[in-house]
Amino acid sequence: MSDWFYQLPVIWMALVVFALTYLVTFVTWWIVMALATRHRAARYAGIAASILSPLGTTFGLLVGFLAVQVWDDSQQAHEAVTREAGALRTAVILASSLSTQTEARIDALIARHIHESANREWPAMADQQETISSLPVALGEALRLTLAQVPTTEREAIGQRELVRSFEEALDARRQRIIISQLSIDWVKWSALALQALLLLVTIAMVQCERRDTAAIAMGIFATSVATSALLIAAHARPFTGQISVKPEALWQVMPTPVPGARP
Repeated sequence: MSDWFYQLPVIWMALVVFALTYLVTFVTWWIVMALATRHRAARYAGIAASILSPLGTTFGLLVGFLAVQVWDDSQQAHEAVTREAGALRTAVILASSLSTQTEARIDALIARHIHESANREWPAMADQQETISSLPVALGEALRLTLAQVPTTEREAIGQRELVRSFEEALDARRQRIIISQLSIDWVKWSALALQALLLLVTIAMVQCERRDTAAIAMGIFATSVATSALLIAAHARPFTGQISVKPEALWQVMPTPVPGARP
């Protein structure tokens, strides 16, 4: 699907999905009913009855497969952001084991990283334009500053070592969320789902072709089910895109308290 579709609010996304599904359903019903003459109706019903159940099973499995994929991607996105926020929070706490000047500098760099992540990286991830080749300048500078320190006490040495580990954890979590932001459902999977749904619509119409009103009701019920499933999958297809997406709130929550005179 196009990028504009994933950017839509859920209500507009639902309108597009349901309208398109009902339109296809009506066209399918009209074509099958037009072809189902008195001599063909019984033959159509006999053919379709034998394949309705296998097609339904295949469609259900495909929907389940796609649903598991998108929900797993969404869960991993949440975990990556939470892990990054936790690592940054730990870094803020550990920075207190260093000198006051260094602590203030590290806090300012962490704040700058959070600001850049939320205001630059998140919109880029929503458009699937952010890549791991882009470097987190502030976080990298904080790591270099930490490594440049010469601890004078055992407390400072332990704090430095754990602080480096926290920054490495944050960098790894950032890479993970950027990689996940590139994930989506490709056109092959969407095409397979649409084709399976269309085949089921045709089959239902063929089974009920001798009773047009019954066919319309049955197809309408199934079309509603298809549209609902497609909407749920599409709304979660890109973890960082759209109204239902992973937001940077967890990072904002660990924003360090500004230190007067700190230079980012």
